[in-house]
Amino acid sequence: MNRRNALLLAATGLAGCITKSHLDSGFIDAHSHIWTTDIKRFPLHKGVRTEDLSPNIFTAEDLIRIGLTENVTRHVLISHGPYHGYNNDYYTHAALKHSGVFAIVGAINPALEDIPDRMRANRKLGITGYRIKPNNDKNWLETDPMKAMWETGASENIAMCPLIDPKYVADLAAMCNRYHNTTVVIDHCARIDSQHKEELNQLCTLAKLPNVYVKISAFYAFGSKKPPYLEQIPRIKQLFESFGPEKLMWGSDCPYQLENGNTYEASISLVRERLNFISDTDKEWMLGKTAQKVFFS
Repeated sequence: MNRRNALLLAATGLAGCITKSHLDSGFIDAHSHIWTTDIKRFPLHKGVRTEDLSPNIFTAEDLIRIGLTENVTRHVLISHGPYHGYNNDYYTHAALKHSGVFAIVGAINPALEDIPDRMRANRKLGITGYRIKPNNDKNWLETDPMKAMWETGASENIAMCPLIDPKYVADLAAMCNRYHNTTVVIDHCARIDSQHKEELNQLCTLAKLPNVYVKISAFYAFGSKKPPYLEQIPRIKQLFESFGPEKLMWGSDCPYQLENGNTYEASISLVRERLNFISDTDKEWMLGKTAQKVFFS
């Protein structure tokens, strides 16, 4: 940590000491996970033990601290199914404890009844999006619970956030067209890497739809998997040229971005300092205003 970052942390402390004006003036990390070993209050998914957590602990407070080192003052918390299943309690607790800091992309059990009512109730707790996944089911978007989620998302301003592999991009297009009033935020560029040229072109065709957004995130997982991630710039440029800055958002994917020689600073720096084809106004959207519009409004 450099001297500027140390002074920032000393001046602001944790979120309880941060003013609303400071929250609004900082960047937004649109994609991170948190968990705690306090399993008495926040039980883990059935069969998961604290020794299975890797890293062992990464709390809301840990995320706040690492964010402040780069003037990231707000975060979108993403449901982490392997550890929490469909339980959102730790995320909603963090959002209540640190007012204004967190929005939540939660999880919901499709086997439950009254999904629309549950989504409306959860929105009041800060859940403004839901993570959805194929789970190796080619018909995953055709189930009645999934359709109910997309319909409710449109009426309640709740985003659908697909975590998909490149092969599912084409299937997603039909759903986005059918539910064109539903906000859709595609995680990690649909895991498209440099070898997925056709899939990247398919993804870019979704830019014509007004409510489809893409996260440029999890840089540690693509290409050489190490900073400064310059080989990812052509992919980001093509997305930028198709979607524009107002439909792209940066996310770190902490705590995984902090492993194997990767750092938080390296992740945000790719957008903040190394994309020479974007303007300062573009950066404002990609590093905050897009996520603000989608998840914090």
